[in-house]
Amino acid sequence: QVQLVESGGGLVQPGDSLRLSCAASGRTLSRYIMGWFRQAPGKEREFVARISSGNIRHYAISVAGRFTLSRDNAKNTLDLQMNNLKTEDATVYYCTTDFATGADASQYRYWGQGTQVTVSS
Repeated sequence: QVQLVESGGGLVQPGDSLRLSCAASGRTLSRYIMGWFRQAPGKEREFVARISSGNIRHYAISVAGRFTLSRDNAKNTLDLQMNNLKTEDATVYYCTTDFATGADASQYRYWGQGTQVTVSS
């Protein structure tokens, strides 16, 4: 059993930066993939970024070059540094983990409750 808690969301202007954090507890495994998805009301959960136990990173095309993922296995935390935020990035962001290999939300069993990111001028 794994528990995930997101934090760091807030209100920013376009072009600003924000850093999201995910704290994991319970039966976490270092070999599990950890990642971030986002989901707007009425939309499907969208892949943002993921990192493997070997620190191999994958980013959605829409965020590549602007978002950076980092993992601290000793602290059981996952951070998402978001730079040059756009209005299109505004939604709820969810942390996830599982023994998975892809960008399909159905591959992941463990989820946080989400943190709200608002981008507005």
